[in-house]
Amino acid sequence: MLLIIGGGYFGYKNLTGDKDMAKYVMAAVERGTIIVSVSGSGQVSAFNQIEIKPKVSSEVVAVYVFKGEEVKTGKLIMKLDDTDFRRAVKDAETSLETAKLELEELMSPPDELTLLQAENSLAQAEESKQKAQDNIKKTYEDSFNNIADAFLNFPTIMAGIYDVLFSYNFSVTQQNIDYYSDAVKIYEEKVLQYKTDAYNKYQAARTVYEKNFQDYKSTSRFSDTEIIESLINQTYETTKDIAEAIKSANNLIQLYQDKLIERGFKPQTLSNTHLSNLNTYTGKTNSYLLTLLSSQRTIQDNKEAIIDAKRMIEEKELSLAKLKAGADELDIRAKKIVIQQKEDALSEAEQNLAGCYIYSFFDGVIADVGVKVGDSVSSGTELGILITKQKIAEISLNEVDAAKVKIGQKTTLTFDALPDLSISGKVLEVDTIGTTSQGVVSYGVKIFWDIQDERIKPGMSVAVDIIIDIKQDVLILSNNAVKSQEDSYYVELVEASEETKQQLLANKSGVILSTPIKQQVVEIGLSNDLYTEIISGLKEGDIVVGSIISSTTQTQTNQSQRNQEFQIPGL
Repeated sequence: MLLIIGGGYFGYKNLTGDKDMAKYVMAAVERGTIIVSVSGSGQVSAFNQIEIKPKVSSEVVAVYVFKGEEVKTGKLIMKLDDTDFRRAVKDAETSLETAKLELEELMSPPDELTLLQAENSLAQAEESKQKAQDNIKKTYEDSFNNIADAFLNFPTIMAGIYDVLFSYNFSVTQQNIDYYSDAVKIYEEKVLQYKTDAYNKYQAARTVYEKNFQDYKSTSRFSDTEIIESLINQTYETTKDIAEAIKSANNLIQLYQDKLIERGFKPQTLSNTHLSNLNTYTGKTNSYLLTLLSSQRTIQDNKEAIIDAKRMIEEKELSLAKLKAGADELDIRAKKIVIQQKEDALSEAEQNLAGCYIYSFFDGVIADVGVKVGDSVSSGTELGILITKQKIAEISLNEVDAAKVKIGQKTTLTFDALPDLSISGKVLEVDTIGTTSQGVVSYGVKIFWDIQDERIKPGMSVAVDIIIDIKQDVLILSNNAVKSQEDSYYVELVEASEETKQQLLANKSGVILSTPIKQQVVEIGLSNDLYTEIISGLKEGDIVVGSIISSTTQTQTNQSQRNQEFQIPGL
């Protein structure tokens, strides 16, 4: 019976119950002010002291306050020696004036003297080039003459070396080179090495001489300078080889004489003649070596002089053209930058001079004086301590909110102990290093306010709202009316007459809409806990769906209660 009765009851309710109709609460697009802020709480503390430190290093020349003295803002507390700083200001002023005159001179047209000097400088560079070209031409001619002179003597020298080494002056069956070697080899085996060296050096000199002589005969003083220069280098190397051959022959004969004389024997008289001839050849080859080496160096020096002259001519031509054209924009800009730098230097010097005068930052009391006249102080020296009665709020913010806070931002402060008091202030200081506690990073923020109320005591609890952004006279809409889809935002716009809009807005408990709803894409700006700025997509006076009220939840709740009411124990 209970099951039948319960089933009938539920069937009846399902057949006769109210339909689940959605109701909409409207929201209007309004014009207003949107403020974005972050909040934090903390305590009131006394902003009780500040260390007085100079901005420059100098010597204390005057102290105008004593410990415990009350001072007003701007009172001169101490004075430092400003002699060097005044001089620095004067130097900076002079330097700035010089830079300005240089700019003025740069922008002025060139005078006749300057143009004449530039033209003369260009002419001198061209003369230097021509002189170097004439010098190198003369060097080639002189060098060819020196080569010709050398080849007048080289055949005699080569023949003389040959006669000294390979004639049969001492034996009809033995050349001189063998005689000199065999005569002393029983006393000095090293002579065999000397003999070989003399033979090889002569053969080498002979080979390069013959090649050089052929090249010389095929060349004239009218040949290209490259050919003449190559001949100079070739002849220099040939002369060195001939000199080496002469030296090796001289070494052999000298060793022959030395070893015989050591043992009391008299060398062949002809060996003295051979040495004399070789010495004569040595003198001539050395002379040719010096002459040819000098020619090589002179040619190289003149080549470099021509290159330098060409560069100088190009530089002087550009300088003259630039002078005639006047200062270009880059030069003017460069001078203006210099002037700006000089102005900055003057400003810095003036600031340093001003730093010699220490003033009170605010009304307060001198709590301590740490220096006396004659003390040397630097920018880190504590001169004294200034105490103020000013109070501040010290709060703590998480890392996300702290990143948005900047010094100077406006704030609103309220106090638990003074619920009727609300004052404005500004951010005075934000910690640069956070504090970590149980994995959470927080940053301390100090808040300053101007109006001092005697009821505010140190240690009181304070709540602070820091305004990080504000926009006035913008379109705003309640947050629950703005919906997001991927990277875009939209609202459900209700299109109706003005009279219908007012009726819809007046019903705060929700209405069943018979008018169409349009999904309207919008661009949003700032947002806070209540409102969102609408940049585009809507206009003032538009109404949108703010929220939806449905009876489904209430129906399900009633249904559950009835199920419990008709539940049969044990089933």
